[in-house]
Amino acid sequence: MSQNEGIPRTDAGIFLWMTWQAMKKAGLDCQAIFASVGMPDAPPDRNQRRINAPQQQFWSTAEQVSGDPDIGLHIGDLMPPFRGQVMEYLFLSSPTFGDGLRRAVRYNRLLTDAIELAFRIDGDTAVLHNLNHPVRHYLECAVAIQLRFLAHVTDGEFQPREIWLPHTGGASAEEYQRVYGCPVRLGQPEGAILFDADLLKRPSPAAEPQLLAVHEQLARQRLEDLERRDLIARVERELGDLLERGEVSLEAVAERLNRNPRTLRADLARGETHFKAVVARYRERLARRLLARTDESIDQIVYLTGFSEPSAFTRAFKRWTGETPTGYRQQRRADDRA
Repeated sequence: MSQNEGIPRTDAGIFLWMTWQAMKKAGLDCQAIFASVGMPDAPPDRNQRRINAPQQQFWSTAEQVSGDPDIGLHIGDLMPPFRGQVMEYLFLSSPTFGDGLRRAVRYNRLLTDAIELAFRIDGDTAVLHNLNHPVRHYLECAVAIQLRFLAHVTDGEFQPREIWLPHTGGASAEEYQRVYGCPVRLGQPEGAILFDADLLKRPSPAAEPQLLAVHEQLARQRLEDLERRDLIARVERELGDLLERGEVSLEAVAERLNRNPRTLRADLARGETHFKAVVARYRERLARRLLARTDESIDQIVYLTGFSEPSAFTRAFKRWTGETPTGYRQQRRADDRA
């Protein structure tokens, strides 16, 4: 079982920001497309990671709005190379393109954990593989982004030999050739970008060992931040059932996660938090959601949030929000009516 099983996959905010820009450039109705996943027609926050799960709805709406059965491929064609990200700095400060590519695969999760890239060499062919995603449009757009980025960090020298895609239905061979600049084979066991392995030896004109050390340290820190968030998400995933049973304790959560309680406490501390704070934040979010979005009685919400009695719940809720549970619910409903 994967350590992160059940944890939502996410993408860096830069990609949704780029997608919005490309769709605007294409003249699409961004309001309708972004509203389909509960987002406003405005440039998304580049620094806020987004859950990947709504991609099916997002791209299905984009296809309907545009009338374009190859919308992901065409939006990818309009994407600029992403700039100013730690991945670009890792590439440019690495001694060779191959070194930069291996680092990019190692830290790919900083950009997305919806696609878990891998890399291998087959004779004279280098293969960037495991390009898999259930949503065809998302994947074809992602491949275009990868190709533009790799061309950017090699000053245009990167040229794919062939691209494999796992889905069986797609664009015409001519359209893939136009956008990707190489043949595409559909229905393959995995998605992959194949290119000349000799390019891996290409020296980076901007290689700088001291800067590389700084950039890699930054990448490691950001990856550790993501892993700490995952740990908190795994803890929170166990809290719902434990709260209802009145069995909330660090030891109970550690047992469910197959971890030593002392190790779990230390890992949370490294993330600059502690178990009681995680429980309090989870209870607050759950209480707010149940009061604002459901008709559950206060007594039932007290039970679901794991409080022993209504008075303890009311005191905690007033401490969190400055309002009583009933007052909070009434105000949210008044806001909705307005």
